[in-house]
Amino acid sequence: MSFSLKTALFTLVLTLVTTLCKYFFGPEIALSGFSPVLAIALFSGFILKRSEWVFFFSIVALLVSDIFIHFLYRNDLFDYQGIYAGQWKNYLLLLGCTYLGFIFKATSFRNIGLAAFIAPTIFFFLSNGMVWLQATEITYSKDITGFMTCLTAGLPFYKNSLLATFIFLPATLVFYNYLSSRKIELRLI
Repeated sequence: MSFSLKTALFTLVLTLVTTLCKYFFGPEIALSGFSPVLAIALFSGFILKRSEWVFFFSIVALLVSDIFIHFLYRNDLFDYQGIYAGQWKNYLLLLGCTYLGFIFKATSFRNIGLAAFIAPTIFFFLSNGMVWLQATEITYSKDITGFMTCLTAGLPFYKNSLLATFIFLPATLVFYNYLSSRKIELRLI
């Protein structure tokens, strides 16, 4: 898919869905983490050889949604910031998930399923590891007990992230294939 009206539509839909998920699910702790960002990152890796826009989809969807949420926060219309110190680490982890998509490819249902499980799992361990080591608002002891406490606190986010990736990754693939070739396929064609 070269940059065209189809690419613009695809990017707009991904960005809109990401923003809506953050807006509606982010403030609810039981739903927080339910977002398409990891699915979009994996998808971007899946198309690495097909497109010069490989990082474009995931970065644009995340950045625009973060800016929108931050705008709402600054105007006292949302509970938390969209842009905050240390956020760049999440962007790096997201780009790492794009690389995982490149490794797994979307050529089989097995690869799609493995990628959908492994990306949120790695993101969970690395992001919670960073929270454990560097958090200032919550202090975890710097031992295995503190790390396990941090992981336990992050389990609701992991569950939602895993579920969202299993839902949004196939949806993104089908939508992309439909826009690209008018075929409804779960694998890249």
